[in-house]
Amino acid sequence: MDSETRDICIVGAGPAGLTAGIFTARAGLDTVVIDGGQPILERNAHLENVPGFPAGVNARRFLDLTREQATRNGVERRETRVERVDRAGNGGFEIDLAEGRAVAADRVICTSWSESDYLGELAGVEFIDRGSKTYVDVDDDGHTGVEGLYAAGRVAGTRHQTVVAAGDGADVALAVISDTDVPFYHDWVAPEGYFTGRGRDVPPGCEEITDAERERRERQARDVMQKHFADPHPVEPSQHPSVEE
Repeated sequence: MDSETRDICIVGAGPAGLTAGIFTARAGLDTVVIDGGQPILERNAHLENVPGFPAGVNARRFLDLTREQATRNGVERRETRVERVDRAGNGGFEIDLAEGRAVAADRVICTSWSESDYLGELAGVEFIDRGSKTYVDVDDDGHTGVEGLYAAGRVAGTRHQTVVAAGDGADVALAVISDTDVPFYHDWVAPEGYFTGRGRDVPPGCEEITDAERERRERQARDVMQKHFADPHPVEPSQHPSVEE
């Protein structure tokens, strides 16, 4: 089976997976997100309780924005399903895809919906059965019982809210970054002189920018948002598969 190598493979492209990818990619880790199908957000008529959107936001618009943010920060998104995750000979992982290819990765973050059949043959993973849902057992930082394998979001049993899933994805991504020993403080952009003007080095993961660069980025941010919100979103929400037509 043909394979390619990445630092991080993320299974699932909802809020948890995309947010985790934004963090790992911004830290310089080669990141691929496997998008296995319709995210639950595509069934949402209108998304509430997300900071920054006082009147809520179209759920598919929010998904588009998050996908674009991930792409802008270096995440590759692959539309296919994961069939199996297993250990590779080098201590990393081999992720078999439905298209007959595979991804080799040093670390894997599982963020899919509450199904984890693709982990069934991986020794060391423990599951929590809660009736119709099966979750992956993790510690407070998203570590599973397998070194290098993490879980975040709904598959890890987090509460069923978009902002909670996204926050858990970010938190687990930071644990991954810490475990890789990649120099990373936080993704904070400071005005010029904030650190250097006090005789301090700019911490890893931070940057200082001039007023001109700050204004350029603000213009770009406005342009992107205006483009996304200029017209109604063209895609209607989908129904739950169990609902009869």
